[in-house]
Parts: sequence; C-alpha cells; structure tokens
Amino acid sequence: MSGTAVEAGFVRVGRQAAALTPIEQSALKKASWRLVPLLTLAYLFSYLDRNCISFAALTMNKDLGLTNTQFGAAAAWFFLSYTLCEVPSNMALYRFGARRWIARILISWGLVSAAMALVSGPASLYTMRFLLGIAEAGFFPGVTFYLAAWFPRQYRTRIIAWFLVAIPASSLIGGPLCGLLLQMDGFLGLAGWKWLFIMVSLPAIVLGLVVLRVLSDRPEDTSWLSKQESDAILAMRAAETHDHLKTSLWGALGDVRVIMLAIVQFGFTLGSYGIGLWLPLIIKDYRLSDLAIGFLAAIPYLFATAGMLLWAWHVDRTGKKIGNMVLCLGLAAAGLAGYIFSGSLVFSLADLTLALIGVTAARGIFWAIPPRILSGAGAAGGLAFINSIGTFGGFVGPYMMGIFKDATGGFTTGILAMAGIMAATTLLAASLKLVLRQE
Repeated sequence: MSGTAVEAGFVRVGRQAAALTPIEQSALKKASWRLVPLLTLAYLFSYLDRNCISFAALTMNKDLGLTNTQFGAAAAWFFLSYTLCEVPSNMALYRFGARRWIARILISWGLVSAAMALVSGPASLYTMRFLLGIAEAGFFPGVTFYLAAWFPRQYRTRIIAWFLVAIPASSLIGGPLCGLLLQMDGFLGLAGWKWLFIMVSLPAIVLGLVVLRVLSDRPEDTSWLSKQESDAILAMRAAETHDHLKTSLWGALGDVRVIMLAIVQFGFTLGSYGIGLWLPLIIKDYRLSDLAIGFLAAIPYLFATAGMLLWAWHVDRTGKKIGNMVLCLGLAAAGLAGYIFSGSLVFSLADLTLALIGVTAARGIFWAIPPRILSGAGAAGGLAFINSIGTFGGFVGPYMMGIFKDATGGFTTGILAMAGIMAATTLLAASLKLVLRQE
C-alpha cells in the first residue's frame, strides 16, 4: 500500500490534512501502522473468543443438555465479571503501563478461553465464562485510553473506527471459521465445539507476546519515532481544546456526561450482543447445516464493517459526532423493528443487517467522544466506567433473548424488546447535545 493510501486510510482527514507539517504526517503515519493493525488483530480475537460460544451452541447445547435460558445465562456471565473488573483493570493499566497490562490481558484470556473445552455442564460453563470476563476486562477501554495518548482529537474517530472494525470483522471471519472448526467433530476424540474453543484461543497468547515486544507506552518512550516526530505528536495533543476536562477518577465518575454516555453504550451494546450471540441460532430455525449457518452469519457483518468505516470517514470530515451517532442508533432501532414483519430468511437477514450496520457505526463514532472530556486518571477510570456500564448490556441482551425464547418459542418478542430499548437509546443520545456543546 502506498504512503498516500496509508494517510487516506489512517490519518488524512479532508481539508485538515493540508495543515499537517511533513514531520506530523510522518509521525502519525508511523504510529498508525505500528499500533493500529496489531491492536485491531488482538481485538478481533477478543470478540471471537467471547462470541464463538454462539457457534459452539449449535452442537454444545445438546451435548451439555442446555436450555435456551441456560445458554443465554452462560453467554451473559462473561459480561457480569467483565463489568465488575473494568475499572480496576484500567487503573492497573494506568499504574503499570499499557504495554505490560495489555499483554497480560491477551495471554490470560487466551488460556481461559482455550480451557472452555473442558466444561461438562451448566455450572462449569458459567464458571469459565465468568473467569473469561475477569481475564479480558480492561482491554477495550485500555486500548482506547492508549490510542488517545497517540492521536489528536481530529483524527481519533477514524483511528478508533479502524480499531473497532475488529468487532464486525471477527464475525465476518469468525462465522465461516467456526463453521469449519465444527467439522472437526470426533478428531482425536474431541467434539467439534471443543476444537472450536481451543483453536480460536491460541492466537491471543501469541499476540500477547508480540504486544510485549512491539508496543511503547508513550510517544516519548519509543525508539521507532525520531525526537522531532515524538515531539510533534505531543504538541498536537497539547494544542487540543477540551470540554470541561475531568482529570481525576472521582471527578469522572460523578460527571453527568460520563453517566449519560455509559447508558447510551449500555443500550447499543445490549442490541449488538442480543443479535450477535443469537444470530446462528436464529438462522438455524431455517433448518440449514452448521457450515451454511457459519457463512450466512458473516453476511450482515460484511456490510457492518463497510458501514462503520464509511460513517467514521464522514464524521471526521464533518465533525458532527452526536448527530451522526443518533442517525446510526435510529437505523438500528428501525432494523430491529423491521424484523418483526419479515417472514423469510432473506428479509430477516436484511433487517438484522441494517440493525448491525447502525449499532456498529454508532460504536465507532461513540468512542471518539469520551476523550474530549476525560484525561489522565480521569480518562483511565472514566473510560473503563463507561465501558463497564455499557458492557452490562452484553449481560442483559443475550439473557433476555434466552428467557423470551423459552417463554414464547420464537425470537420475535426478544427482538421487539431490543427495538424498544434501542429507540430509547436513540433519544438519550440526542439529548447529549444539551451537555456536550462542542461538535
């Protein structure tokens, strides 16, 4: 890829690129290539390791005798421990440094995720999912905090979107991959779902070792930037304007803007996991093979990936983060509501695709907003708090879907409930303009 293409993909932002000096362009390009691909790949396996249970369920539920409610609870237990450990984990990252702590998270979650192959019933499944949440807690807010130290605000939406592309990409790649791994059923006496857990988990351990060697905690600590380049990044960060910045943990936790952002993230995360963790089983209702389900489940995420990047590019050009996030959330609510009236696999997938485009694009825009009001320890704790409350939606969404599925025998009621929650989230996101006046 040429240097021009790199700038267009990572750091060039419309007319703003003309204001960059050659040193600034060089510094941002080097930082983009050094940090973003590696962290994006790590986040891809983060989502794959936590969500591959949705494909394992195609055969695991029968082997372990799980009801829909028990499977929903198992999927949700991850988010309970993840939520509880987010803030402590990110404060540890602030204390010990991003490089060491991110590597620790990767290695520990890879080991726990692979051990999911040892579960033998509901209790052990709940336990391992709970441990996986502890191991993985802090990765996303830690990386968000880390990237904010490297990239100035006017480039951050696109940088975070490139990092967050790992979420839809994990399902885009993971669907077919998990479908293929399930075909290993019986190899060396292990069930296909056990091979699935083992094979998707091992790369996280390798990536943890790579992170330990490749990352630098701060621009001024690196050996791959010149002194002029690291100084240029620090100067761009220092020149930013902020909206009543919170620099302490307790100041961040007591800020109404932080609380509102956390609730908004709760809403769209509930929808994201409510769809994602049940999508293979939703498609299974149409009596397709496991391999076909794996490939079909990837289709919505192909469009969601493209939608996230294109919408982030548009937001970086216009600067209108809140307004565009509201549009994304409205699209997600409309897609979920439309599912209720779809009577075929094609229309069901189309409606859920619209919902996932909206949710995924909203996430990419959302995470460029908190660093405008948080810094230092306030950013480390505040970002983790927002993500912990938001991620609790990942507990509620799958569990709620499981309860409604057992109660009604179908998915329509659960998806209707998610549509209502997404509509309320859209209204709350619109009200952010009252407390965040800098667009």
